[in-house]
Amino acid sequence: MAVAVITREEVLAGCRRMLGLSPQDVAIDSAFFAALLRHTAGICCPCSAATLRAAVLESMQYLSEHGELASKIDDAIEGLVVGGDLLELSQVTTDDPSVKGTWLFAAPPSFVMRPSGSIFLIGIVADRDTYLPSELMSRIHYDGYTRAIMPALNEGLPEELMALGLQKLSEENWLKLPKAQKAEELRDAIAGKLRTQQRSGDIPDLQIIAPSRTVTYYRGRWLKPKRQNGLFVARRPQEYGAPIWCAVELEDGQPRRLLDLPTPRTRWRGCDEAWRLQMAMDRANGTPQVYRARSAGEYVYLDFFSPLPLWAERRLMLIGRHEEPEKCLLSYRVRAKELEVEEDFLQKHLWLAPATAANSGDH
Repeated sequence: MAVAVITREEVLAGCRRMLGLSPQDVAIDSAFFAALLRHTAGICCPCSAATLRAAVLESMQYLSEHGELASKIDDAIEGLVVGGDLLELSQVTTDDPSVKGTWLFAAPPSFVMRPSGSIFLIGIVADRDTYLPSELMSRIHYDGYTRAIMPALNEGLPEELMALGLQKLSEENWLKLPKAQKAEELRDAIAGKLRTQQRSGDIPDLQIIAPSRTVTYYRGRWLKPKRQNGLFVARRPQEYGAPIWCAVELEDGQPRRLLDLPTPRTRWRGCDEAWRLQMAMDRANGTPQVYRARSAGEYVYLDFFSPLPLWAERRLMLIGRHEEPEKCLLSYRVRAKELEVEEDFLQKHLWLAPATAANSGDH
């Protein structure tokens, strides 16, 4: 029997076809990473993010020469968590004592109606690449880490999806926005909880966000404490797994009290609470974090220079689409007619300020 030699492009085309993507385009893009991770999660979950990353890395090692493959996969995992395809332990209920706090779970098949009329698809089925019939599969539009279907004229697509076993989620339940409040109220609430904690000892390798550093360069704000005093957002290492998000009270650079995030009985991830707390503190300090709005015809690009909480990114996913960042950390495209409402949301819920030429920076 003869052994046939197949090219990298042929393998990628076959992979994309199997995953429901166009085989004519053999790009290793965010949509490809997302589809491959959904397939892998259907086999491996519940498991850790490291397990998912390792499985995809192994499958891609001879197909990609991308020097940042691991970071691209991590970005896609985060994108699937934000989009709702993957759930973290705090978002599910399980009675399995072997489940670790850092594990990810495959979300059940669900959908959300978008304001545009299209249907936002969520969820993963174990050991299967799709939970829809082929006719509906062919209509899915893959946009980065997300998937959507546009109903045809006079088509009862939501009812058809529910008949297939998908759960309809309301926009309110899917986003679960926190209540609007003043920045000082959130800062003071966390400070109050911190005061009830026992005094802590030394925390080796503690990292804090420095309020004095520019708000348009997120990575540059992280440093080791020296002689700072007051309340700070921080991360502390643990023996296994990613560093833990926390709020810390420093006295002359030494930790005095520590509050791990997320706080008890919250529905958010530790990073979501931490990022919003930092936004509140920056606003209360008179140096609010900023966003930039760039007009492009009927659309506007909203650029962000620091990470956004999960619920804020979901809202932007629902009314717009994720775009490649341009001299910023995150970028979303929304219709120009939606801009006023979205700016009001960003300013009320995240205390962001519109960027000016003086404060937008180039990071």
